[in-house]
Amino acid sequence: MSQLERFGVSMEGDLLKRFDERIALKGYRTRSEAIRDLVRQELVESAWEQPNALVFGTVTLIYDHHARGLSEVLAELQHDHHASILCTTHVHVDAHSCLEVIIVKGTTEVVRRIADALIATKGVQHGHLVCSAVS
Repeated sequence: MSQLERFGVSMEGDLLKRFDERIALKGYRTRSEAIRDLVRQELVESAWEQPNALVFGTVTLIYDHHARGLSEVLAELQHDHHASILCTTHVHVDAHSCLEVIIVKGTTEVVRRIADALIATKGVQHGHLVCSAVS
């Protein structure tokens, strides 16, 4: 771990009060911890802007498993990208709905292309990609 550097931050009192309330709700003990996490989040998000950056992510899908052929299409898409899909978790939400969480790894460009294809599949009711990068 590198040496800690200290610096000052100036902001309006109302903004600081709202920040303190927010970080207390999230369980931070100090402003420094919260600010470090905000900086890390910004740096991780900037990695997603680079098409060749290595990212890890989750693609979350909700779909009706009674939709004709949908399970097969989703499975085929995942097989087509087997090198980037690390694992899939499937949960039966109720009598009609399924939740899948697909863990992916690859370049930003590849991961987004896989997520877009899965989410845009006819019958998927909701989908969302969350990415992270090793900093």
